Amino acid sequence: MRLLHTMLRVGDLDKSIAFYTDVLGMTLLRRKDYPDGQFTLAFVGYGDEAHNSVIELTYNWGVDSYEQGTGYGHIALEVADVYKACEDIRARGGKVTREPGPMKHGSSILAFVEDPDGYKIELLSPSRAD
Repeated sequence: MRLLHTMLRVGDLDKSIAFYTDVLGMTLLRRKDYPDGQFTLAFVGYGDEAHNSVIELTYNWGVDSYEQGTGYGHIALEVADVYKACEDIRARGGKVTREPGPMKHGSSILAFVEDPDGYKIELLSPSRAD
């Protein structure tokens, strides 16, 4: 078994694709409209789906926002340098919601950014002990 993808419902597919590709540096792997179901799926990631886990962005036609509820936490991305990643994300128009620094009650260096729909993405340094 392996993890294939995580699905997020988005309110503006083009804006979300731009965030994940232009701001976070992922690649748009595929995109397909499903007219009978009135939805579009787009898959983004850092590598092909055969060898990597990816994110499925689901746009239900005519729905421009969702309530995230209290069950969703975040997606975590490993970055070489959390401080530099936040600088780069800000420069590309991304929103940093938790500045880089040590984890509360731990030593891992982390930060959080937010996508256009408010989904949290944690940035973690590779040498995390916690």
